[in-house]
Amino acid sequence: MNRLRSCLGWGLWGFTCAVPALVGAQEPAAKEEPAPPSEPELDPYLDEEPIEVTVREPARAEGSTVLTRAEVRAVPGAFGDPFRVVESVPGVVPLASGVPYFYVRGAPPGNVGYFLDGIRVPLLFHLGLGPSVVHPALIDRVELAPGANPELGRYAGGAVIGTLTAPREDLRVEGNLRLVDTGAFLEVPFDEGRGSAFAAGRVAYTALLFSLVNSSAVLNYWDYAGRVSYEVAKGQTVSLFGFGAYDYLAEKRENGPDERLFDTMFHRIDLGYDVDINPRTRVEQDVILGFDQTHLGTDQKVVDRALTLRSTLRHVVDDDVELRAGFDLTVDDYFVDLEEEEGSGFASFFRSREDLAAGAFVLMPVQLSGGLSLLPSLRADLYVSEGKNAFGFDPNLSARLALLPELALLTSHGLASQPPSFIVAGPGFRPGLDEGGLQRAFASSVALEAKPSDDWFLKAAVYRTAFFDINDALGTSALAGEGFPGGFEQFNPRFDGTSLGLELSAKRRFSKTIGALLSYSLGRSERKDARGQRFPSGFDRTHVASAALSFDFGSGYKGGIRQLLYTGTPLLDVSGSAPRVKERLPPFYRMDFRLEKRFTIGKTGFVTMVLEALNTFLADEVLGESCDEQGRCEQTTLGPIAIPSFGVEGGY
Repeated sequence: MNRLRSCLGWGLWGFTCAVPALVGAQEPAAKEEPAPPSEPELDPYLDEEPIEVTVREPARAEGSTVLTRAEVRAVPGAFGDPFRVVESVPGVVPLASGVPYFYVRGAPPGNVGYFLDGIRVPLLFHLGLGPSVVHPALIDRVELAPGANPELGRYAGGAVIGTLTAPREDLRVEGNLRLVDTGAFLEVPFDEGRGSAFAAGRVAYTALLFSLVNSSAVLNYWDYAGRVSYEVAKGQTVSLFGFGAYDYLAEKRENGPDERLFDTMFHRIDLGYDVDINPRTRVEQDVILGFDQTHLGTDQKVVDRALTLRSTLRHVVDDDVELRAGFDLTVDDYFVDLEEEEGSGFASFFRSREDLAAGAFVLMPVQLSGGLSLLPSLRADLYVSEGKNAFGFDPNLSARLALLPELALLTSHGLASQPPSFIVAGPGFRPGLDEGGLQRAFASSVALEAKPSDDWFLKAAVYRTAFFDINDALGTSALAGEGFPGGFEQFNPRFDGTSLGLELSAKRRFSKTIGALLSYSLGRSERKDARGQRFPSGFDRTHVASAALSFDFGSGYKGGIRQLLYTGTPLLDVSGSAPRVKERLPPFYRMDFRLEKRFTIGKTGFVTMVLEALNTFLADEVLGESCDEQGRCEQTTLGPIAIPSFGVEGGY
């Protein structure tokens, strides 16, 4: 735990830094409307009427929340990053304040997948806490989809899905300069709009900053992305999209080279071919290559080389019925070189092997009379690993009923399956099938949505999820002392569980003089061990409330605050025959702020100066307790995790 705290204390929350300390072993019902275009082709920073954060209706399951970049860029503490606003969505509980790994409606972080345009992303944020590994200028919108996602599949807890901006017919340039990094984005159309190309990148100069303050830490990261698309014939488009990221963390040594704690990287290349067979039918085909690599310490590493083939058919049957179907095949080649210490099964948990996953889905949004929309779907997956195989068969049904023009009732019910998972996502760290087989979840929810005016959107939802044979090492440990006292054996056991809750949210356009994004969750998440003993999840927080407000002062000045409050987690005693709750830890409160001044240049140009901070008052968070051999215990705290930022952004 001391090493874990030292990793966290640096403000470098890379999962691979924390892993050795944790384990104690190593130092959608009517046809879907097209994705809302980024309202007319304006830069998101200049869009005077950004699309509000809302649920895409009606062809998505209840609970799916879409956030556009134009809307969320003004949320304090998010640093203009659409992925970071997921923390403000109801039903989301972070591992710790500012750490962007989440429990989503009770599902552990390892059961929540990350995707960019349907491509699996192994790591969403630099070093676990920094900016996302995708430049914000690439993103049109971000969706949080709890529960089953038939089109992507293979995650029982939900998915965070980023969608790229569509190719544009005019030149687009963006750039930013901040205290810790700098980035740029350039998009250029060509051949009279038939083709478009963009490139984006970001690089940190934290190594220089750390040297100025004589820090013993060495930290670096960078990311890149590029896409070329071209309409080779009418209705036929070829595209090549690539992106990747790198993170490096080491500790300086007075004599000799730096001691590497970890470095990690991933790369993706997607060759796509989309064909409009006729005005009602479209086929999308992709070949995706992937490379993931993580080094632990000086000479340990895990590598994953992957090939994915994917094909999707979209057919509009008539004005009321649409058919969507597809299949995908992924082959992963894992190379694992980890030292196995006596009494630890960590190394054997990740083995050199080849995995195969093949899946198919079909869904059919249907619009019925009386304002009723249905979205039945079915997904099937076959998994093969080291001579073992498993099969997932996941039916789902969502419905939406328009009670009034401004009021709708939504409901969703269905299964989701997933192979074994690690505590959090990370490049190369994916366990193979074991004797536990697949993890499964059955989720049900009912919600009311109201839109009393063009400015306001209100929602209330109740949900219940049942989990079967899930991996949840974090939620079932004492989170005290030196990691998991029992070693690997506390890593691998499976648990059943339930999660239920109430979610309330209210949103007002941030383009107004006063904008708001408010949410409140009342929840309960439990686990049940093999002996039938029930106990709260280690990340069961009864109350979670978030309030983000923005104020337009005029003359280009805008400011805002975000306040986050959640009650403490249970402190579990796992020393007896069954886990029990010793006490509830103290609640946590955090405030973020954002101030900006925007200068417009011509019709589309802009320069914005931004001052922003997460955890303004440097609040510590109590995560557990540590006890000595005499039984004397004291609370252990994390933080303060505080991220200040000052920068200049611009573009046209």
